Amino acid sequence: MYALLINKISFHISSTSIKIISFILLILPVLGFSQTIKGKVIDSDQRIPLENVSIINIQDNNITTSTSNGEFEISEGQYQIIKSGYKTKTITVKDSKYLIIELVINPSELNEIIINANQIPKALKKSVATIEILSKKDIDRSNDINISQVLNRTPGVFVQSGALNTNRFTIRGIGSRNLFGTSKIRAYFKDIPLTNGSGETTIEDFELGSISRIEVIKGATSSIYGAGLGGTIHLTPQNAYLNETSVNSQLTVGSFGLVKGTVNFNHGNTKNSYRGVYSNTHSDGYRDNNEYDRQTFTFSTNHYINNNNEISVLASYVDLKAFIPSSLNEDTFINNPTAAAFTWAQAQGFEYSKRGILGVTWNHQYQEKLKQVTSVFGSFRDAYEPRPFNILEENTFALGLRSRLLGKATLFNKPLNYTFGGEYFRDRYTSGTFENLFEDFPEGTGSVEGDRLSDFKENRSYFNLFFETNYEVLKNTSIVIGLNYNQTSYDLEDRFPVSDGNPDQSGEFNFDGILSPKIGLSHLISNDISLYGSVSQGFSPLSLEDTLLPDGQINTDLEPETGWNYEIGTRGSAFNNKLLFNLAIYRLDVRNLLVARRVAEDQFIGVNAGKTQHDGLELAVNYQWIDTEKFKLGTFLNYTLNDFTFEEFIDEDNDFSGNDLTGVPSEVFNAGIDISSKFGIYGNINFQHVGSQPITDSNSLFSDSYNLTNIKVGYKKELTKRITFNAFFGIDNVLDEVFASQILINASSFGGNAPRFFYPGNPINYYGGFNINYTF
Repeated sequence: MYALLINKISFHISSTSIKIISFILLILPVLGFSQTIKGKVIDSDQRIPLENVSIINIQDNNITTSTSNGEFEISEGQYQIIKSGYKTKTITVKDSKYLIIELVINPSELNEIIINANQIPKALKKSVATIEILSKKDIDRSNDINISQVLNRTPGVFVQSGALNTNRFTIRGIGSRNLFGTSKIRAYFKDIPLTNGSGETTIEDFELGSISRIEVIKGATSSIYGAGLGGTIHLTPQNAYLNETSVNSQLTVGSFGLVKGTVNFNHGNTKNSYRGVYSNTHSDGYRDNNEYDRQTFTFSTNHYINNNNEISVLASYVDLKAFIPSSLNEDTFINNPTAAAFTWAQAQGFEYSKRGILGVTWNHQYQEKLKQVTSVFGSFRDAYEPRPFNILEENTFALGLRSRLLGKATLFNKPLNYTFGGEYFRDRYTSGTFENLFEDFPEGTGSVEGDRLSDFKENRSYFNLFFETNYEVLKNTSIVIGLNYNQTSYDLEDRFPVSDGNPDQSGEFNFDGILSPKIGLSHLISNDISLYGSVSQGFSPLSLEDTLLPDGQINTDLEPETGWNYEIGTRGSAFNNKLLFNLAIYRLDVRNLLVARRVAEDQFIGVNAGKTQHDGLELAVNYQWIDTEKFKLGTFLNYTLNDFTFEEFIDEDNDFSGNDLTGVPSEVFNAGIDISSKFGIYGNINFQHVGSQPITDSNSLFSDSYNLTNIKVGYKKELTKRITFNAFFGIDNVLDEVFASQILINASSFGGNAPRFFYPGNPINYYGGFNINYTF
C-alpha cells in the first residue's frame, strides 16, 4: 500500500518536472531572441552619429530607424543597414552590451553624405557653402606619392608643385602671391591645426595612405575656423575599424628611382580600435639635387567608454630630408630642365625636418540634444635648411585647445541646430641663420655652417570665438548664421648682439580684434536638387615677418587682408543618382592686398598695395553610365573659370590696376573615366588642361598653357576569405608634355643673371606595385 502511494507520488513529481523542463526549453529561444541590444550607427571616417538609418531584420523585414544621435534598439539576428549616401551593410547581431555600426560613404551618392565641415553635421546637399568631398576613391585614382594630383582635380583649387616638398596651394586665387609655400588657407588634420601661428600651412608631408577623406571649404565662408581668406582644407585620418583585425602592405616602384613601402595595420574589438600606418618613401628625383627621403608614422585610436563618452587619439610623425633644385631661368628651363639652379647645386641645398602632432578628442553627450566636443593638441617641428645665401635653423613648439557645444532645439516648432565654442593656439618659434661657406671649400663639399647671422625667438598666439546656427525656417529651406571673433598677437625677441649692421628687432604686435560674419540660405527644390547662397567675410592675419622693416622697426600701419565673399550655387542628382552635379558662381573682394616687396636676395617687406577682385565659376559633373554587379563605368569632368584682377594695385611708381592676378591660371579643366569589374580589373584615365597664368604683376610675361594625361590600371582579387591581392600600374604625363609645374612670380635677377621663374614638371614617368591585405 505504501509502496503504491510512493510510486504514484514519484510519477506525479517526474511528470511535473518534465512539463516544467519542456516549458523552459520551449521559451528559451524566445527569450534569447527577444533580448534587447542597444547601439549606435556612425560615419566610419568622421565618427559622427547618423540619424534615420534603416536597420532591417532580414528574417521578418521589421525596420528600426536610428534616432538623431544614431541610437537604436534591436534583438539578435541578421540585419541590413541602409542609409542614403553610404554603402549598404549586412551584419549578424549576437549578444552584445553595446553595438557600434560603422558605415562607409558611397562615392556615387556624395550629395547625401553627412558632412562635418562646419561642425554641425548635415547632408552635403543642405550646405550653404561650396564644399568638395574627396573620398578614398578619389585619392586612389592617382599615384600615392603627391597630394597635388588629388587636389588639382577639385574645381577652384590649384596646387603648384615644384618638387615633392615644394608646393603652393591656392583656393580661388587666394595664396597665389605667397612665394615659397602655402598661406591664407587654413588646414586641419581632424581637429589639429596644420596652420602655424604665422598663417603658413604644410600638408604635403602627410602620408596619403593615412587619409580617408578630404573636405575643402572654398572661400571666406567658414565662421567656425576663423582666419582663412581662401578657405579651409580638412583632412580626415583613416580611422581604426571596430571588430576587425587586418594588416595591409604595399610596395610601389617607379621612375626617377622611386621606391615606397607602406604597412597599414588595424585592430578593433566591440568598443576599442587601433590603427597604425607606416611609410618609407625614396626618390632620386627628375632633376639634379632632387633626392627625397621621407618616413611617416600615423597612429589613431577610438574608444567608446560608455553610451555618453568617446575618446579618440591621433598622432603623426614625419622625418623628411629633401634636396632642393630650386627654380630655373627660361633658357635653362627649355634647354636643360633636369639641372638644378647653379648656386643650389653648388651648396647642395636641402631641407631636413622632423615634425609631429598629437591630439586627444573627448566627445561627451550631456543629453539627447546637447553634446560637447573638446580637443587638446600639441605639435613640434625641428628644421635645418642650408641655402646658398645662408643656413636656416628653426624650431617650433605649439599647444592648443578647441572646444565646442553642439545643440538641438526648436523655435516656432521648427528645428534649430547650433554650435558655439572657441579655439586657442600658441606656438613658440625660434630661428637663426648662419653663414654658408660652401664657396670656400672644394666643389662637391656642399654647405658648411659658418658664423651666426641672426637669433630670434617669437611667441605667436591667437584665439577664435565662434558661433553658428542652422535654422529650418520652412520645410525645405534653411538659414545659416555664423560669427567669428579672432584676436592675434606676436612677441619677437631679437637675441643677436646689436650693432650698426644689426638693429634690435625686438617688439610686440597685437592686431585689433576681427569680427567675421556669415549668412547663408539653402533651399531644396526637390529631394534631389538644392539651391544655396551665402555672404560672408574672411581675413588673413599678418605674420610678424611681414611687419618688420629693414631698420628693425615694426610697421604698425600694416592691415591684414580682408575680403567679402558672395556666392550662389546649386547641387544635386538626377536619373536615379546616375548624375551628380555642383555649380557655383562667386565674387570675392579682397582689401588691403599684402605685397611681399623684395629688397634683397633673402629679404622682403610687407606692403598694403591695393585691392583684388576674384570672379569665378566652378562646375563639377559625375555620371555613372553603367552600374551593375559585373561592370561599372563612370565619367567625371569639372571646370574652373578664373577672372581675377587687380582692382587697385599701386606698388611704388608702378600702377598695375586692371591687370590679371599673378600666379593663377585663367582656367582649369579636368575630365576622366573610371572602370571596374567583378572580375577584378579596374582603371582610370585623367585629363587636365591648365590655362596660361601671369608671371609678373605687369602682365608682361605669361606661362604657357599645358595639358596632362595620366593613366592607372590594376587588378584586385580576393584570393581567399582572408587575403586580397591588388596589383597596379600607372603612367603620368602620357604625352610627355613640357610644362612648368610651379611659377615663382615676380622673380628678380641678381648678379646679372636672368630671373628664375620656372620649376620644370616631370616628363612621362611610370610607377607600379602591389598591395596585399590579410584579415585575421
